[in-house]
Amino acid sequence: MAKDHYSVLGVPRTAEPDEIQRAYRKLARKYHPDVNREPDAADKFKEIGEAYDTLSDPETRARYDRFGADYRQYAGSGAGASGGGRRGGSGGPRPGPRPGPRPGPGAYGHGDGGMGGDVDWEDLLGGWFRQQAGGPAQGADQEAELWLTLEEAFRGGKRSIRLAQAGGETRSYDVDVPPGVLDGQRIRLAGEGAPGREGGPSGDLFLTVRIQPHSRYRLKGRDIYLDLPVSPPEAALGAKVTTDAPAGPVTVTVPEGSSSGRRLRLRGQGMPNPRGVPGNLYAEIKIMVPPSLSKEERKLYEKLATVSKFNPREER
Repeated sequence: MAKDHYSVLGVPRTAEPDEIQRAYRKLARKYHPDVNREPDAADKFKEIGEAYDTLSDPETRARYDRFGADYRQYAGSGAGASGGGRRGGSGGPRPGPRPGPRPGPGAYGHGDGGMGGDVDWEDLLGGWFRQQAGGPAQGADQEAELWLTLEEAFRGGKRSIRLAQAGGETRSYDVDVPPGVLDGQRIRLAGEGAPGREGGPSGDLFLTVRIQPHSRYRLKGRDIYLDLPVSPPEAALGAKVTTDAPAGPVTVTVPEGSSSGRRLRLRGQGMPNPRGVPGNLYAEIKIMVPPSLSKEERKLYEKLATVSKFNPREER
């Protein structure tokens, strides 16, 4: 049994034309097969298109409101609308739904339906219908992963990668990695996807960034964490300690009386952010003792143990 067109678009039977159009646009963006990878997305997209095709035309909508699912049989008969219907009297199903008025590039802006404003929905929807009808069509987008060290992601720059192609061959790609790229972000290589059909343009290649685990640094968002080894005198008396960081050596001021686990912030020295505030670098103090003591060191530690009244277990 055919689904009710109003239910498909999620609008009441009294909906105004602009309300129907808004509902169609929202659902078309959600279920377009180039965006939605669910197995039934294409079927839902066609169903949405047919519902809009029917309800966006006043004459066709009037026949649908009067005759329901059998409205096509009355096309051109004058039933439900004056003028006899503009589509002729064949009464049979049309080859496919027309998309109806569609917005131009970026019409929805960021945050509308979860899609970015740089999506050209006119091109996206138009390409889908051209593909259904045959003829030139844009090639499919492709995806791959781009593995980087934390230092490479921090600095950015040129990268060359090789990816397997159909038939067992490989192909080299030059990639411009923006400084401060994060794990999970995507880099778009325009026109480097699958070739188009019958002279149509190629799709795009999207590279998902993956940052390799690091033996020294830990990345949380744009903040970078590292362990800062200090000696007992440095922790007790305070000191200036130089340590390596992704951008190069940095000097950290260790306040006197610092215990292991204390976190020192170096503002703005985390991952760069081309579009905003960079992350921070956090140095976590880790007190280290010598694996072996000289005779003089042992005497001094023994004297300290005798003189000092500090009991870390009581301090807790």
